[in-house]
Amino acid sequence: MIFNLTAEQNETEIPWLYQLNREDMTWVITSSFMIFTMQTGFGMLESGCVSVKNEVNIMMKNVVDIVLGGLTYWIFGFALSFGRSSLNNPFISFGDFCVDPDVEDPMKGAIYTAFLFQMSFATTATTIVSGAMAERCNFKAYCIFSLMNTLVYCVPAGWIWGTQGFLKQLGAVDIAGSGPVHLIGGTSAFASALMLGPRLGRYDNGIAPLPLGSPVNAVMGLFVLWWGWLAFNSGSTYGLSGSKYQYAARAAVMTMISSFGGGTVSLVYSLIRTKGKIEVLDIINGVLGSLVAITAGCFLYEGWAALIIGSVGALIACVSMPLIDMMGVDDPVGATSVHGLGGIWGVIAVGLFAQNPIPLDTTDGRSGLFEGGGWYLLGIQTLSVLCLTVWAFVVTIIMLWMINKIVTIRMELHMELIGADLTEHFVKHGQVYVGVSRAVSAFKPCIDTTDIDHVPSVGLNPGHDAKVEIIQGMSRKRRPKLSRILRNVTNRGNFGINVARKLFPPKKLQRKISIRERSGKGSITSQTGPRITTIEMNHSKAGVEIAWLD
Repeated sequence: MIFNLTAEQNETEIPWLYQLNREDMTWVITSSFMIFTMQTGFGMLESGCVSVKNEVNIMMKNVVDIVLGGLTYWIFGFALSFGRSSLNNPFISFGDFCVDPDVEDPMKGAIYTAFLFQMSFATTATTIVSGAMAERCNFKAYCIFSLMNTLVYCVPAGWIWGTQGFLKQLGAVDIAGSGPVHLIGGTSAFASALMLGPRLGRYDNGIAPLPLGSPVNAVMGLFVLWWGWLAFNSGSTYGLSGSKYQYAARAAVMTMISSFGGGTVSLVYSLIRTKGKIEVLDIINGVLGSLVAITAGCFLYEGWAALIIGSVGALIACVSMPLIDMMGVDDPVGATSVHGLGGIWGVIAVGLFAQNPIPLDTTDGRSGLFEGGGWYLLGIQTLSVLCLTVWAFVVTIIMLWMINKIVTIRMELHMELIGADLTEHFVKHGQVYVGVSRAVSAFKPCIDTTDIDHVPSVGLNPGHDAKVEIIQGMSRKRRPKLSRILRNVTNRGNFGINVARKLFPPKKLQRKISIRERSGKGSITSQTGPRITTIEMNHSKAGVEIAWLD
């Protein structure tokens, strides 16, 4: 260990969370940084799945998840999962609120490292929910939800990973969070979508998915998440010392093999379902479903098992998305299918395929059913699924019900139709403003749209537009000269643009044509700027002879 412990501290068992040396800390901190890039991936994916008039709103919700979710995790979330106190019990822990160890604490480096790593997991669990609530959740209500959603995650995280947790004591295994992160996030997403109801007009024309706002952004989000997932899983070896480095490498390879299987299955599924076409969201969620599934036992599997787990995870995600829509639950990004159902499969898969990772004690010496380990591990994993699902669903429903008493969680009718970007953030998208302006006009008789009317479109320079209007006004009165335009537009300033004429071509082509008939002969004179071209013509009954004379 890197710290020198006092005799009193030596008598106290150090929680596994803080058993880190310098090499381990470097690995865990670096992995934490990489995991935070997954917020970029979630933001791009979710903004690409919603309509353009709501893409800024969903990105801002991802920002809020880090800011407010991270704040509450620092204040009480980490304490309720991993706190050190005599009040700890198998259900919840206490202690280490507002994490900030004393400068003389020999374990301060390990505490900071553990907190940073666990916080990156907590904010990820919160972000999963934002996609399911997209395009109709009140932003202010979502801020309150993000502030309090730490409660949904931190308690069951302690059950699985905390030293005192009852599921951990029973032998439950979840290396990187198929259960505490993804199953909790996916179940909470389902409860949120259920509470909010579907987007206006979502099922008027059946359950077919709506067009993506930006398929390119959605796919780019997938790539960023793919990258972050390697740190998510490999970093969960919680160091590189001893034999950990071998299993960190194995976690990365099994993660990729799982995604290979998931991507292949989702491609085939999409080809069959669409009769030869490739549906973008099928591929995205198929790959993500395979990544969620491999997460719980990422370094416990052989290659063939990882391939099967990823393939089944992808199939579950793809097949269940239309089934969720058939239930009338509108989940714009498929968070319920990918993270919720994929997380269930990931947790149970440990009980089927896990190997005992000698010499690590990750599974307490147990193996999965198909590895000759019997039914015990599978039973504990199934119990974990039940406990996590019930907790996340019930607490989320209660939390949203309470928030709705303070701030209505559903967006107002006119805000949903006009778009949250314009009504919540004063962002107007030029490329979709025709549709938005129709919605604004429809509401003019009953609401004040003055503020909205004066919002400039994104990507445009209002100052430039005003100057162009001045020039157009001058043109309507008389033909303006460039020098006069420069004086009026710049308020008689220079700004170095008095050489602008060099950037423009010569004046418009002025063509003067004259034909002189002279005993069967003629000539055409053409003037283009300073250049004069003469065409001599000799015509007869047989035809016309033309010669160019420059």
